[in-house]
Amino acid sequence: MSLYAKRGVSAQKEEVHAATKNIDKGLYPKAFCKIYKDILGNDEQWVNVMHADGAGTKSILAYLYWKETGDISVWKGIAQDAIVMNLDDLLCVGIHDNILFSSSIDRNKNLIPGEVLQAIIEGTQEFFDNISKYGIDIAFLGGETADVGDVVRTIAVNGTMTARWPKNKIVTNENIRHGNVIVGMASFGQSVYEVEYNSGIGSNGLTSARHDVINKYYKENFAETFDGSLDDEVIYIGKHRLTDDVSVSFRDQQLKTNIGKLILSPTRTFAPVVKNILEEHFDKVNGLIHCSGGGQTKCMKYVPEDVHIIKDNLFEAPEIFKIIQQSSRADDKEMYQVFNMGCRLEIYAEEKNADKILSAAREYGIDAQVIGRVEEGNGKSLSIETKAGAVSYQF
Repeated sequence: MSLYAKRGVSAQKEEVHAATKNIDKGLYPKAFCKIYKDILGNDEQWVNVMHADGAGTKSILAYLYWKETGDISVWKGIAQDAIVMNLDDLLCVGIHDNILFSSSIDRNKNLIPGEVLQAIIEGTQEFFDNISKYGIDIAFLGGETADVGDVVRTIAVNGTMTARWPKNKIVTNENIRHGNVIVGMASFGQSVYEVEYNSGIGSNGLTSARHDVINKYYKENFAETFDGSLDDEVIYIGKHRLTDDVSVSFRDQQLKTNIGKLILSPTRTFAPVVKNILEEHFDKVNGLIHCSGGGQTKCMKYVPEDVHIIKDNLFEAPEIFKIIQQSSRADDKEMYQVFNMGCRLEIYAEEKNADKILSAAREYGIDAQVIGRVEEGNGKSLSIETKAGAVSYQF
């Protein structure tokens, strides 16, 4: 059993999928989000989407970093994580504007004071104000803040997004086909709309990142940050403190940061560049995949049957994932199905159209390249080429 499983989490969410297998999949079963008829407007030419997600256990890392350093600004990053995990899922069905957002914050009031709530709420509005400069308008409709210390150890930050969108402007992944190439967009670096280097960690796999990288100091001093029923061998087994210095190489520069800031890098949104691509080249996009839960295997839920997905030109994994793998000793197969490994958005297109998509990404300072292709297969399978060799998955 992997360390991930021993900690009570699952990259593939098998039990969740089993519980929801009989639920209506919406108008387009391969679409990245459930798309439904236009109940809000009752127009056959429009559709509705409602989506819920959150920052997950990344909020525990923010709690630890805040307690250790006093830096309350980390909570603004958690606000961004909860938003982007919704927003970038909506991007994958073509939605990039006129969105409603409602937040949901559950806290243990004895540990999470009002100043933390204020930082999260103000961070939410700050993100919306910044992203509106790029033509993405999201209305913040408030939400629910509950004091539920008997349920939540520290804090859980989640949100729901709703949109009404023209039916002829949605992406359903039904056009993904043999011969398509996969354009990948880097989750790391510094885009034109980011103020500092982003490690690329996103908001998935943070249970592993937290326990594998940081050390027993946090078990001994912050029992509220882990499940007490876990075996000691899987609790905070790394060698680092969150304040440990680390150097990162990016674009021929050496950047100084620390472990905590790397793991807490706010999830990058691809909304500005995807908006540009969909407005200028909508007919050239065959599919969109957000490599969130499930990492580089996420695509297999949305591609057609009888395909072999080959990813043989992924970005070199950025420093944060190297640190995690060195600490956990996880093999490549597990790493690539838990983490995005530096590539968090995939666009499926005809090879002749790839350059237009690549150019759009680079205008925003985002590294992008053709990372793979779609071939015919017997059943659904995925091959990923790593430095240590190929890893394969059968679905």
